[in-house]
Amino acid sequence: MLAYILRRVLQSFIVMIVVAFVSFSLFRFVGDPINSMVGQETSIADRDALRTQLGLNDPFLLQFARFVGNAIQGDFGISYRLQQPVMELILSRLPATLELALVSGIAAFVFGVGFGVYTALNRRGWLSNTIMSVSLIGVSLPTFLIGVLLIWVFAVELQWLPSFGRGDVVQIGSWRTGFLTESGRMSLVLPAITLGLYQMTLIMRLVRAEMLEVLRADYIKFARARGLSKRAVNFGHALKNTMVPVITITGLQLGSIIAFAIITETVFQWPGVGALFINSVQFVDVPVMAAYLMLIALIFVVINLIVDLLYYVVDPRLRVDRGGAGH
Repeated sequence: MLAYILRRVLQSFIVMIVVAFVSFSLFRFVGDPINSMVGQETSIADRDALRTQLGLNDPFLLQFARFVGNAIQGDFGISYRLQQPVMELILSRLPATLELALVSGIAAFVFGVGFGVYTALNRRGWLSNTIMSVSLIGVSLPTFLIGVLLIWVFAVELQWLPSFGRGDVVQIGSWRTGFLTESGRMSLVLPAITLGLYQMTLIMRLVRAEMLEVLRADYIKFARARGLSKRAVNFGHALKNTMVPVITITGLQLGSIIAFAIITETVFQWPGVGALFINSVQFVDVPVMAAYLMLIALIFVVINLIVDLLYYVVDPRLRVDRGGAGH
């Protein structure tokens, strides 16, 4: 087990090095950063002095090593556009994105698994057919269109929920949360539905397909022949063996929720990291773009590592196989 964890950590480290190289390439090949930091009236001598001060004349490998060293310490430089440390900008926006992703991910997982199990156990019911038909909306419509439709129905026509912004927030230490205010919770509803609808549909269909496959397995028939209750067979045996691929997809989708919240944050003017990245792209703010890329890669790597470790908890066959392989 320990060897497996160390191997996965090493693989994750290699992935982060590759991502760091790509991020560093942004600095090297996406224009001259000096042009983004100074005005047109700056002399050539001042530009050369600033380039020397920033170490841009150093060899490529030395600059890359310095970039990795600074990234490990959380130092991604100064934003060209806002003239503030990049890490401070990201940390100030990160709570909004994480709260939105957390609510979306939990809702997608709970409702996706629940609907998937129900439609698998009640295949011919009218409610199952209705759920499956409505779920097509989640996979057929683009995210931004779902967001616009929700704004039109619930914010413009019914005026039940706010159409943009995060609402009132409460400062708890360095964390600004909207969970503790009514306007914050109300503002979270529409973006969370928009962001989590596709993931919920994907999880639901995956659980349903896996559940139907497992219910036809011989050991399920044997469990029924032993006289076990439907609840024990469906949830104690079938659902448990369904969860291995579900955990994989859910983990990857959780990373996707955080990484691709850009569209949702733009539609609802949500003040998260995704909106910061969009503005950085418009102004070619390379330090912010590179830091965002590193952050998203780190999130994916950590989530994948957690998913791999959860395999051992959910599927005992993996523990047996690796235990046998060691002898």
